[in-house]
Amino acid sequence: MNMMREKGPDIKRLTEIVRVLAKYEFGNVVKSIGLNDKLPLSERFKKSISLEELEIPVPERLRLVLEELGTTFIKLGQVLSTRPDLVGEDFSREFAKLQDATPPLDAGVVVSMVEKELGKSLEDVFSSFDTTPLASASIGEVHRAVLKNGNEVAVKIQRPGLEKQISHDISIMRYLAGLIDKRIPKWKYYNLPGIVDEFERSILKEMDYQQEARNAKEFSKIFQGDRTVYVPKIYDEHSTTKVLTMEFIDGVKVRDIMEGKNDKFNRKLIAKRGAESYFKQVLIHGFFHADPHPGNIYVLKHNVVCFLDFGMMGRIDEESRESLAELFIYIINYDINGIINQLTYMGIVNEKVDKKSLKYDLMDFMEKYYGADITAVGNILKELSNSSILEKHHIKFPRELVLLGRVITMVEDMGQKLDPEFNAVEISKPLVKKLLIHKLSPFRFLDFLSENAFEFEHLMKVLPKSLNKTLKKLEEGRIIIEMEHKNLNTISINLSRASNRISLALIISALIIGSSLIMQTNKGILLLGFPFLGIIGFIISAVLGFGLVISILKHEEI
Repeated sequence: MNMMREKGPDIKRLTEIVRVLAKYEFGNVVKSIGLNDKLPLSERFKKSISLEELEIPVPERLRLVLEELGTTFIKLGQVLSTRPDLVGEDFSREFAKLQDATPPLDAGVVVSMVEKELGKSLEDVFSSFDTTPLASASIGEVHRAVLKNGNEVAVKIQRPGLEKQISHDISIMRYLAGLIDKRIPKWKYYNLPGIVDEFERSILKEMDYQQEARNAKEFSKIFQGDRTVYVPKIYDEHSTTKVLTMEFIDGVKVRDIMEGKNDKFNRKLIAKRGAESYFKQVLIHGFFHADPHPGNIYVLKHNVVCFLDFGMMGRIDEESRESLAELFIYIINYDINGIINQLTYMGIVNEKVDKKSLKYDLMDFMEKYYGADITAVGNILKELSNSSILEKHHIKFPRELVLLGRVITMVEDMGQKLDPEFNAVEISKPLVKKLLIHKLSPFRFLDFLSENAFEFEHLMKVLPKSLNKTLKKLEEGRIIIEMEHKNLNTISINLSRASNRISLALIISALIIGSSLIMQTNKGILLLGFPFLGIIGFIISAVLGFGLVISILKHEEI
């Protein structure tokens, strides 16, 4: 679904936004970006009020602004509540209070919307349909119904005309973000135009119910055969981009159990199962529920955990999962050098950072955890992403890591409220171990070769020609090397070392190619279905390659 870009902002809506900003004492911001002419006359010449004179804090006033401006701005605030690294902890906490207090749709509108989307009358699809919603929000509402075959379902309906309204509002957001970025230099750091772009992608995904259906089905595959986790069934034949029909879940919200409203369940077991399922999503499959608040998780009979609402999902690739697992290990072991090296490997810390100063700052940060058992890694990641350390060293955590820190913290918080003895680290350790064992497995090398077979083929085609051309030029004396007689001994040693490494690299390449050819024969002594000689060749290649890397690192010449 593509949202049309507006040529310019809707002036009427822009004026409304400016008036609401002025109402909550943000008139000085409006003046700073040059929209003074959109303010009411009573506000244009009003003296700016200092922060000390204001009774209501800035985060709370901004939340009130977003609530009054409606759907799009409420959703923006909810998205920003997940980015304390951008807006700060105070704003993040305040934006998390934003609620979609939207009145339900008229019954006639509901019936008309469902019939239009499904292309059938309500009576043809459902044996009963309750026009009073179970829940109502700014984007849509949920109704209980029964299909013709007797299955109980929950039907999620998107509000009509929403796409046009959101398109206009995002156009205005982009316009305002550009003005602020241009005219208020100190706000450039926040990259407001980039935030608007990210928000647009997020809300478009949430509005596409077919995408949510695909997410639910992919999520279901992760837990196929797992009796501790349940995912509701999606009825594709009764779903569109604006209507989603799924299995009705008759369970109890985790929130109610946390608040002691239901004592029929095993709180300790629910905490353990919820955390296990989440670490499985993140570390093993790289596809995780990005909004696991207590209202989106239900508990069914026999303490089975059930996830709902798959509009916001996150992805993390295999390399990032392995890097995250290694970072967890370093944090748990209070290994400051390991943390810095891992952040460098992940591309978060670059060569411009003063690593000695960063080390001391991290030591101070980790000091409060030293000597105590770490039970919540997500909380440490979240605190670190919000700390002044990152700003001081001009380090920016990637969005995925910040999101992961937030959602893991939410799961850990839920676990601790359900079970005071809850320890997320102990629950995650087996999965972290499994991931790292997979990374170090010799068969992983075979996977690498398989995935890069075409690259090796291209290399083998190009390499002989390139070597032949180089040798021919040497024979004809057409390669000219200009050298300045300076530090000749050092140059000689370096050339000797380089030639030895090149020779070793060629031997390793030959071994890999030869072993690959042997692997394809499936002849001779077999081990685990692979030719023994080929496996020996790969092992020798790996040992020589490891030795070569150690040699390069030892002389700091990588």
